[in-house]
Amino acid sequence: MNRMFFPFVKSLFIAALAVSSVAYASEEKAAPKADPAKGEALYTTGDASRNIIACVSCHGAAGNSTIAQNPKLAAQHAEYLNKQLVDFASPQRNNAVMTSLAKALPDDDKKNIAAYLDKQTSKPGGAKNKDTVEFGKKIYRAGIAEKSVPACAACHGASGAGIPAQFARLGGQHQEYTAAQLTNFRSGARKNSPQMVTIAKRMSDDEIQAVSDYIAGLK
Repeated sequence: MNRMFFPFVKSLFIAALAVSSVAYASEEKAAPKADPAKGEALYTTGDASRNIIACVSCHGAAGNSTIAQNPKLAAQHAEYLNKQLVDFASPQRNNAVMTSLAKALPDDDKKNIAAYLDKQTSKPGGAKNKDTVEFGKKIYRAGIAEKSVPACAACHGASGAGIPAQFARLGGQHQEYTAAQLTNFRSGARKNSPQMVTIAKRMSDDEIQAVSDYIAGLK
């Protein structure tokens, strides 16, 4: 009796696995891919019918912001950008402007805009304070050992290129924007990276300003 029963159970188990695999594959196949063309249309013109304003008005043509308080988005990793848009719609990253915009964007639109920006070319920036550039360089490349602040380059790369889906591209970013984000991490106003919250809390204003200025000149 038992010899007949166990092969039967095994067969049912294998059949269930096969059905699950097919269902999962179907879901994966059905998931739409991000469309950069649709993302470009939303980025450049918005969608008046849904009260979605054009991103270009704040972040510049092709994501190359000329406003120091608004980040450059060109060449930023699509996965990272999409995560930020999702986080803006949650308490993790509250922002007076971006939160309302992110909540109005369906998930597909978020991914489409991110895919478009990922493909753009970032225009280089430049450090402004020659008196602190070496100090900023030291922090970026070696960290601050006595404060247990790791080197920024360990996660964001020697040139600030970042790692897709994990760490943001930083090279060439406006000094003012980077400093503001580090300050927000330190105060807890921005919560969507526990790692950065911990690191920023160990940094002084002078250290934040120096490393942010150095980042602006990375290519």
